[in-house]
Amino acid sequence: MGAPLPEEDRDDVIARLRRQLVDNGTAPEARGRGAAGGGDIPLHPLLRPLVPGGLLARGTIVTAPARVGGAAAAVAADEGTAAGDGAVSYVTLALVAGATAGGAWAGVVGFPNFGIAAASGLGADLSKMLLLDDPGERWLDAAAVLAGAVDLVLLHTPRRPNAAQLRRMSHRVRPDDRQRGCVLVVTGPWETAHLTLTTHNPRWEGLGDGTGNLTRRRVTISATGRATRGYQRDVDLWLPSADGTIGELREEREREQAQGQAREEVQAREQEQEQPPGSEKPRLRIA
Repeated sequence: MGAPLPEEDRDDVIARLRRQLVDNGTAPEARGRGAAGGGDIPLHPLLRPLVPGGLLARGTIVTAPARVGGAAAAVAADEGTAAGDGAVSYVTLALVAGATAGGAWAGVVGFPNFGIAAASGLGADLSKMLLLDDPGERWLDAAAVLAGAVDLVLLHTPRRPNAAQLRRMSHRVRPDDRQRGCVLVVTGPWETAHLTLTTHNPRWEGLGDGTGNLTRRRVTISATGRATRGYQRDVDLWLPSADGTIGELREEREREQAQGQAREEVQAREQEQEQPPGSEKPRLRIA
């Protein structure tokens, strides 16, 4: 066993190790920094209620819906392939938009039909995105390399990953003393995911009786898994809204409540007018 370090040398070593921990984002004080400085990855402000704190910790694996219908998704599940054929959904675009707008870098792997214009409309910073459209059978190598260089990796796999592939990617995204780690977002089955995002009750607006254009979509997004601390969390949004952004439903709820109150008042007045004269109930007078 070597001789112990002198006190002044020990202090220098501790200070140097502390600087290394801060630089690679694993020190406790670094978690409060921005994404570009090694901190947690931000969500879009309207998606923050889905996870405690409104941030995604490095090492988190998220499964998000692919843009595919229910029948195609069922066939993909039966065949062990990943649904969507590389077509990205608005939910995944919103995750990328929130991260890059907050200063994080994002790598996109396996999405030949990635919607650049839609992502930009949702607020994504395109200058902080790296795209690899079709890595083929080397998708795992591509994702593993990007995991060491960016803050969020969006991945579409050609088929369901096996146990060895799951372990390798989990190791690559997990922060430790040698790497900052990142967030992994996948659009297919992933058994070790910490957070699962799903969409419910989508409703498009804008089409009339054979006329018009689709303008906006109302949808409920639900979050489940370990990252939600055991509770299902839901948000109702316009995704996309009429201007291509993510819209809040608060004004719509207030309008619906006002319309409901107006209908109740009209019904009450109509009932009063329908009552014949002298049909009022006698009032009870207490002496």
